[in-house]
Amino acid sequence: MPRVAVVLLGLMFSSWAAGATAAEPLKGHVHDLSLLVAPEMPCVWPVGMMQHSVVPNRTFGASPYHRDLVTIDEHTGTQWDAPAHFVPPPDSGLPGAGPMGLITGDKVPAWQFIGEACVIDIREHIDNAPPGSSFLITPAIVQQWEKKHRPVGPGDVVLFRSDYSDRYFKPLATGGERFVHTVLRKDTSGWPAPTPECMKYLGNKKVMALGLDGASMGPVPDLAVATHQAGGQFGMIWTECATNLGSLPTTGACYVLLAAKHVGGSGGEARAIGITEPTLAKRLIDSAKAKRVVDLSVSLDEDLPVTWPGSVPGDEASRYIAKTLNAFGKARGPYFARAHLLDSQAGTHLVPPSFSLPPQGFNVKLFTPEIQRQRMQFEAKYGELGHSDLTTEKVPLEPLIGDARVIDVRSLIGSTKSADWPASPRITVDLIKAHEQKTAPIRAGEIVIFRSGYTDAHFQTLPALPDIDRLMASPLAGKTEAWPAATADVIVYLAEKGVRCIGTDGPTLGGVHRNDALATTWATATRGVFVVEFLTNVGELPEHGATFLFAPIKIKGTHGGYGRALAVK
Repeated sequence: MPRVAVVLLGLMFSSWAAGATAAEPLKGHVHDLSLLVAPEMPCVWPVGMMQHSVVPNRTFGASPYHRDLVTIDEHTGTQWDAPAHFVPPPDSGLPGAGPMGLITGDKVPAWQFIGEACVIDIREHIDNAPPGSSFLITPAIVQQWEKKHRPVGPGDVVLFRSDYSDRYFKPLATGGERFVHTVLRKDTSGWPAPTPECMKYLGNKKVMALGLDGASMGPVPDLAVATHQAGGQFGMIWTECATNLGSLPTTGACYVLLAAKHVGGSGGEARAIGITEPTLAKRLIDSAKAKRVVDLSVSLDEDLPVTWPGSVPGDEASRYIAKTLNAFGKARGPYFARAHLLDSQAGTHLVPPSFSLPPQGFNVKLFTPEIQRQRMQFEAKYGELGHSDLTTEKVPLEPLIGDARVIDVRSLIGSTKSADWPASPRITVDLIKAHEQKTAPIRAGEIVIFRSGYTDAHFQTLPALPDIDRLMASPLAGKTEAWPAATADVIVYLAEKGVRCIGTDGPTLGGVHRNDALATTWATATRGVFVVEFLTNVGELPEHGATFLFAPIKIKGTHGGYGRALAVK
């Protein structure tokens, strides 16, 4: 092995070890409650919805990056329902219509996504129903749990645990049709699900979030609409297709739903997690009850600049497209649902190392001469790049959750000269050290978030051509100053301190200069640092004391992870 590779491996190990030491309280206490979205799995409702797909549209060779185009139904894999999914708009004249029919996914307040998990064990009823039917969870079952434990109420997330997905969510070729297909064919029992009366009971107790590990909150064959509407009328949200609920205690854990933020959506694909470290869980639960939760995610909409427009022709990411599959139509049924076409790094997103490092076996000589020169320059200074197979679904969750350290870089705005554009103001190691001298040294395991206010200021509706948006297109064209960007040296410095996650409220961490941006991205990939880009509302966080929460949608084989970022104060 070349000496530079040995040095690099040692540096990476020390960085990861430092992060692991600082994050030790969370080790074993962050539980993934989400199903894998993959073509071989039964992750899409088999009637009236749309099968997901992941299509590479730019890959290594001509590009130093790999980009994916994702087609996905909102109700794929682990998902959530907003009230508008089954409650028609108030002016529609349809049965069950009401004001909650206007509450689409983007309008649900951030605090409603976090709460104390109250796990109601109904495993004894998992197959206790006729073929094609669900065992019905009644108010009496909830009341029995309450007598044994405690009353449920505001701030609780009631989770019905049957272990249905744990048992039946498997590849279609090896029995996965048992998850939904055979139920709808009335060959097997359905998943346990609550009655409309159960939803009303919980709604009257001001429970605003539910979840279950079955395929739908609605019981089959004929109560799905009534149950959905009963809960939706209260403004409730709920998780469907959760899994691994057995990893949570009966009470005391913090449940977090990190959902894609589709404007006008009926809910959407999501990542559900449970946090069982007692001190952190209690703090998150208490803060959520007090509604001290900040949504750090930009909204996904066709008319907003949510995808990378490209620094040169051919570098553009896929556009975000939203399509209504059904809007309470007679041909499909009494529900509202949408599907989306988007780049896997649309909106607020994670950058895994596989975005910029090719997989094992890739011949780097297939890169263009320009990219090969850049690689040689980078490796001469920072060490061998290597390869990565760490796609989005393989990224561990612990590094993406933790104490937020907000570093204010607003002073950099306006520091470049127009003659040098396109250019991003540079976040340097000296700036980081000055911050540390003023406050306190950065600790291993902290999540460093750069606050520039850039996205807050410029994330606006796309203008009519020939005007171009101020957020990304204009600075890339050299017409305006770009967002502040971190240098590769900053990444190395933070990694050596044990930082494993960096966030930024700019569209990217690397900025608009192509070579500098590539060096920054390579530095994060080789140092075991995960990046969450395109945050907003960072100014609502204190410099210290908030907890950052992010998880990407769990889609197999993607090289970028769109998702939801929240912070709890």
